[in-house]
Amino acid sequence: MRDSLQSYMKVGIVHFMAYPECLKGEGPIYDTLTKIVEDDFFSAVEITWIKDPAERQRVKSLLAASGMTVGYGAQPALLTQKLNLNSFDPGERKRAVDQVKACADEAAGVGAEALAVLSGPDPGQRREEAMKLLIDSLRELAAYCKGKGLRLVLESFDAKYDKKCLIGPHKDALTVCKAVRKDFPEFGIMVDLSHLPIQEESPKKAFGTLKKANIAHIHIGNSVKQQGHPLYGDQHPRFGTPGGENDVPQVVEFLRGLFEIQYLAKGRRPVVAFEVKPAAGETSGAIIANAKRTLTEAWARL
Repeated sequence: MRDSLQSYMKVGIVHFMAYPECLKGEGPIYDTLTKIVEDDFFSAVEITWIKDPAERQRVKSLLAASGMTVGYGAQPALLTQKLNLNSFDPGERKRAVDQVKACADEAAGVGAEALAVLSGPDPGQRREEAMKLLIDSLRELAAYCKGKGLRLVLESFDAKYDKKCLIGPHKDALTVCKAVRKDFPEFGIMVDLSHLPIQEESPKKAFGTLKKANIAHIHIGNSVKQQGHPLYGDQHPRFGTPGGENDVPQVVEFLRGLFEIQYLAKGRRPVVAFEVKPAAGETSGAIIANAKRTLTEAWARL
């Protein structure tokens, strides 16, 4: 590809995955986020909850000065507290919805443009009932986010390897998306290259199912399907990790698929964000550099 990749996308990164010590809303959030903000390879960043109001204010000022596109992931708040947007218990479902609303308040307060969530666990035989409950929760949250100037995004996860989420297969993501988009056309699905191997879907299948209109956001990363591997499942290891599923060739295939559906097109510049996490003995700086080199090499092969 002759043109610069920045002509076609805003390259982003999930801060709380690259620096997992910040995933629970605590830790050196400002200091680690500063490292990303000061790296001009990145035009976008995704953050999550920040429990300390003073730290949140510092982050707000940092992001305002950065000129970056900001996204907000509510997934850590849901996962670490085992909250479920499709719970059959109305009280539990309300707690999940209320937590996401609190996240939306934070997201709007720091200047984010979008907020991402995930579905709860796959309940097996009661999937159809759970889908309806998830749609109800998402419709309520989409309305709340719209009032805050945020776009709500649902990230699809694996259904059987690790997170074992209701959404899940992209055919089900499409069903949910169509239902929510009837009244909230800004709603959409996040597709993550990390998840495709453990969703047992190819880029062509995922993009062919959802089409461009229903895709709201893109992540790229890696996963491990090999049983017994220390990084088994949805741990977002670095690209090319031994036993992993994704490296430069898979990123090339993924990018080609995005071009085929015209999600990537000159002048559009949607966010394409790395979601990578250091394993034991690895540094955040090293895996971030690895991700940048992987994308640059993949782009050169297009």
